[in-house]
Amino acid sequence: MPLCSIPSAGVRGVEAYPIDVEVDIRFGLPSWTTVGLPEATVRESRDRVIAAIKNSGLSFERQKITVNLSPADIKKRGTAFDVPIALGLLAASEEMTLPSLHDKCFLGELSLNGRVKPVPGILSIAELAAKQGRRHLILPKENAREAAVIQEIKLSPIETLSELVQALTGATEFPVYSNGAKYKSIRPLPGKDFCDIKGQLLARRALEIAVAGGHNILLIGPPGSGKTMLAERIPSILPPLTRTEAIETTKIYSISGLLTAECPLVTERPFRTVHHSISTAGLIGGGPHPRPGEVSFAHNGVLFVDEFPEFPRHVRELMRQPLESRQVTIARAAQVLTYPASFMLIAACNPCKCGFLGSAHHSCRCTVYEQIQYRNRLSGPLLDRIDLHIEVPALSYEELSRKKRGEASSKILERVLIARERQR
Repeated sequence: MPLCSIPSAGVRGVEAYPIDVEVDIRFGLPSWTTVGLPEATVRESRDRVIAAIKNSGLSFERQKITVNLSPADIKKRGTAFDVPIALGLLAASEEMTLPSLHDKCFLGELSLNGRVKPVPGILSIAELAAKQGRRHLILPKENAREAAVIQEIKLSPIETLSELVQALTGATEFPVYSNGAKYKSIRPLPGKDFCDIKGQLLARRALEIAVAGGHNILLIGPPGSGKTMLAERIPSILPPLTRTEAIETTKIYSISGLLTAECPLVTERPFRTVHHSISTAGLIGGGPHPRPGEVSFAHNGVLFVDEFPEFPRHVRELMRQPLESRQVTIARAAQVLTYPASFMLIAACNPCKCGFLGSAHHSCRCTVYEQIQYRNRLSGPLLDRIDLHIEVPALSYEELSRKKRGEASSKILERVLIARERQR
């Protein structure tokens, strides 16, 4: 069998697409050519695969080898093709006979000793496999819990290349992973609660309305008025994620390699905080190897931007498009990627440069020109995308020293859930 094709998959943006790893061996001087727009990590698989096969006690013909990653017009990156390339080499060298692979999909990175290591983006690939009828996914053991979220497919977690070869040749049975766990919505652990907030009835009511309707909100107040304290308690009144929303959010973290074996599914709405020194790629996404930014990590959750006017103007203005379209499109010479970015923006700022404009406790030191200049840092089109602008005044000592606690988050959450249900 001088030619062999192994089904696999890759990830582009947050969505997966099918890939056929074709291996051809011909007589000639020993050489290895990888085609199909491979990036450096894919080209380097040659050395990993050769060492893994040798150290697993297997062998292949060292002749003229051509590896094609089809479709050839999409740039390939990552290490997930190591396992299918190794299987293709062994089958094309007639070292093993493969069974029918029409319903299978192979993924995994190989270490030099033949161990199969985890790869990012498994959840997107498992979802694709279920849609395309490849309902048997052979994947690294560490990725099994993450892929098990998609219950329509059969999972075979493997630890070594030799274990996979034995299962394919019929020497052993394929391992079957079954955790039996179904998606459960999890509320945030008790922590920061709105009952800790004293006063600020207008701001509390505005935040409740914003969460109930998914509105963006701008909190304007002097230092120490409690803007950050209010924003940090937003997660306690957010409605739980649905299963569809949880999978959408988890896919973003999966392709970025931010999931762990202990936490394979994002079950709480994200709450992301960014500093004003963040770069364009860090906020919106992109970079030499494009990846999601903070606006995408906050998908189906909250993005908190403190000291909003202190962000560079070009970074602030880049948020206009995701706030409007609820997604981010990154265009490069060879590809166009789209990441979801449906989030609730909570922004906070001072009323002026010194922070005490309109304060009853401190006098403002800014000139009229400085006040106008500070306000103009936030453009009209950007402010137009923020639905609620709320003043958060500083509280007096008497208000702060009162022993009466504010309304608990659990009571506010009940009203939020009722409001959302009425909207549905």
